[in-house]
Amino acid sequence: MYFFIYNLKLFFLNARRYSFFSTGQNYFEFDLILSFIKITFAKDLNKTLNSIYMKILFASAIVTLLFGTNLNASNLIKVKGNKFIDSEGKEIIFRGLCFADAHDVERQGRWDENLINEAKSWGANIVRFAVHPSSIRTRGLDEYFKLLDRGVEMAKKAGLYVIIDWHSIGNLKDEKFTGQSYITTKEETFKFWTETAKRYKNEPVVAMYELFNEPTVSGRDLGTCTWDEWKELCESLIDAIREHNPNALCLVAGFDWAYELRNVGVSPVNRENIAYVSHPYPQKRPEPWPEKWDADFGYVAKTYPVICTELGYCLENERGAHVPVIATDHYGEQITKYFEERGISFTLWCFHQSWAPTLFSDWNFTPTTQGRFFKRYLQQFGK
Repeated sequence: MYFFIYNLKLFFLNARRYSFFSTGQNYFEFDLILSFIKITFAKDLNKTLNSIYMKILFASAIVTLLFGTNLNASNLIKVKGNKFIDSEGKEIIFRGLCFADAHDVERQGRWDENLINEAKSWGANIVRFAVHPSSIRTRGLDEYFKLLDRGVEMAKKAGLYVIIDWHSIGNLKDEKFTGQSYITTKEETFKFWTETAKRYKNEPVVAMYELFNEPTVSGRDLGTCTWDEWKELCESLIDAIREHNPNALCLVAGFDWAYELRNVGVSPVNRENIAYVSHPYPQKRPEPWPEKWDADFGYVAKTYPVICTELGYCLENERGAHVPVIATDHYGEQITKYFEERGISFTLWCFHQSWAPTLFSDWNFTPTTQGRFFKRYLQQFGK
């Protein structure tokens, strides 16, 4: 009897621990395991498993064998002080890769395990999924979520965490944006995050919700927005998300296309379990960089977690070169050293062959200049 109870407990512990719940579902269906056994194995085995005890024991083994590799990506990530920690209290530094919009990648026939496994082989421990508002409208929210579901399941299988990024650029308060693909509304943004929170509330692999890619009021016809107004809007988004997912770890970016966080020191977002975002591309400031990075965003890492969810570079003569991304490996050396010294996490833009600055130049994953540098760097940690 004791052995029976132990294995019963073990089965349900494994099912929960390895997130063996279908994405978007709330309950694990035990009968699916039995159906799988019946279809996959000989009929004689099903006869052997005619007792409840044996069915539980065997199903527990199946869960452990099939999903045991997902352990590291099944721990809930949260904020403690200025660090990201897992459910065991262990600090995690995220070093990962940004993916292009799943809608675009899927149309190219590349939204598959080959892409995820390649990211894993580069040494990433997290991937960032960019969701353009225009793609939601083109595909429809339900159909787009099916793409995200596939991405999340593939990431889980590979042992990678996921950031979901609402990939708009501009001024959400005044609903003014820098391009067609970024146009959205407050209503649409709240709906996206509410539905995302409902769908992935039981999925720890979806580690972070990046509320808005690049806030900015620098440019023509972008309206006005103060830090306090932006902070209040972000707090409202966080509250809406946490009505459905109280554990959601939310990422808040600052102005200047998500580069500077100068106001955080005097007026931080008044919510727990958040981290701050910067996009420190090389030409945002002239050299020497470290002292400028300290003043613009790095100082925040002394108090709160900082994750730079976009950075990257390319040579002046490489495809896609444009301000503010033109640099050499010197920038790569400087920025990675800076992150290491301050415990800053990051995801590199962009793990795609045409979204510049690109990390590879073709679908054989041939690294570009920055791809060669960052692949070597990431693989030090991904072994």
